[in-house]
Amino acid sequence: MKEIRIHGRGGQGSVTAAELLAISAFRDGKYAQAFPTFGAERRGAPVMAFLRISNKKIRIRTQVYEPDYVIVQDPTLISVVDVCSGMKPGGILIVNTPRPESIREMIEPDIDVRAIDATGIAEEVIGSSITNTVMMGAFSGATGEISVESIKKSVKERFKGEMGEKNAEAVQRAYDMIRRGE
Repeated sequence: MKEIRIHGRGGQGSVTAAELLAISAFRDGKYAQAFPTFGAERRGAPVMAFLRISNKKIRIRTQVYEPDYVIVQDPTLISVVDVCSGMKPGGILIVNTPRPESIREMIEPDIDVRAIDATGIAEEVIGSSITNTVMMGAFSGATGEISVESIKKSVKERFKGEMGEKNAEAVQRAYDMIRRGE
């Protein structure tokens, strides 16, 4: 079983990303579980969502305390929240930032950091600064846990018409960039 924690701010679509990744994993023939943490969150406040993916039924129902992968939608969270808390050695941290060198020094050396300018892609392709679908493509490219095709299908199902097409294009672009190591 692989466990994923998504860090973002209220309004960035972290919960939607976890749900769509779970649906996409199911499309790939896997078991999946997605859920958020809720408190007194407001737009812009730090939030977390969780995801589990497995080839076997998932019986555990707790938060993710020792993630294999962490997705960070807002790099300013790194100085506010311990986004790497409990992360397994050799885990992959996927961060939305155009300047990866600015965060690498704050991260443990045994964590594989993958950076992508998700905000830039979202603004260019979708016309919005909401990065959740871009980060889903980056996750697929960095880990191979969920196919990019399943993610694009799930995104098109959730966001209809032109918005679905734009989000699917953003997913593909992020996937390609991470795979090429850009």
